[in-house]
Amino acid sequence: MPLNGLHLLLTYQCTMECDHCFVWSGPAAHGTMSLANIRHILRQAEELGGIEWIYFEGGEPFLFYARLLTGVRLAVRKGFRVGLVTNAYWGTGVEEARWALRPFRGLVSDLSVSSDLYHGDAVEARYAENTRAAAAELGIPCSILSVAQPEDARAAKRVGQLPPGTSAVMYRGRAAVRLAGRAPTVPWSTLRRCPYENLRDPSRVHINPEGTVQLCQGISLGNVFETPLREIIRAYDPEAHPIVGPLLKGGPVALTRTYGLTHRARYADACQLCYEARRSLRRRFWSILGPDPLYGIV
Repeated sequence: MPLNGLHLLLTYQCTMECDHCFVWSGPAAHGTMSLANIRHILRQAEELGGIEWIYFEGGEPFLFYARLLTGVRLAVRKGFRVGLVTNAYWGTGVEEARWALRPFRGLVSDLSVSSDLYHGDAVEARYAENTRAAAAELGIPCSILSVAQPEDARAAKRVGQLPPGTSAVMYRGRAAVRLAGRAPTVPWSTLRRCPYENLRDPSRVHINPEGTVQLCQGISLGNVFETPLREIIRAYDPEAHPIVGPLLKGGPVALTRTYGLTHRARYADACQLCYEARRSLRRRFWSILGPDPLYGIV
């Protein structure tokens, strides 16, 4: 596995409860990494070797500002490049955004700001622009992440593409429940591959507050607080994995057929069929299909 990046979900908690969220984050969500756990993960990243990037995301990582800043400093001290993903709720003005970002100057190599209609109206959009302006002043590379509404994605298909910097919804997590009904659908039998993740040779994995190593949100390879990361990665056999194996052979269709799952005739995308299949299989593969928050279970 040519792993070069770890994405740490610092917390599930967020200022918003976006309909497209993979990890069901929101104001009432619980689960946050301690500094001790961040240190533990960074040590394991060193021992594994080959890791270049450490990302801190969530939820909203800036809700735990001191913990985030300390984690970033620790990662940089160990020689990693650092990225942050935020909704910039604190960017109410350029001066305020500059204040929030100044301690990260010279430490952060990539700042990604989520800004779209899921994050509110034009007021919240200004927060992202304020943050981008402040980041430019401080020399912090910054980009805006936007996800299209289901209806906009439908319209984009007619002209061949979405606007630059905008991606389509992936119907997993909360999006599979709240947004799929607004999307165009395709026959279930056409969903024969995973279009978003390199399941055989991923370049990055996520690590959740519980320590679970996520190949894709909701597919766990192990827990770094129970087994060293290097052992988890070395033990990964994609073809033998009870979830990944069928997905590699024939996408969500093969996963559904392998375990004789019931299904509907049409789905918004491969993620929706895969997510629903995995929810049906959780009792059978509870140690692999978790943790609970990624399936909307509090």
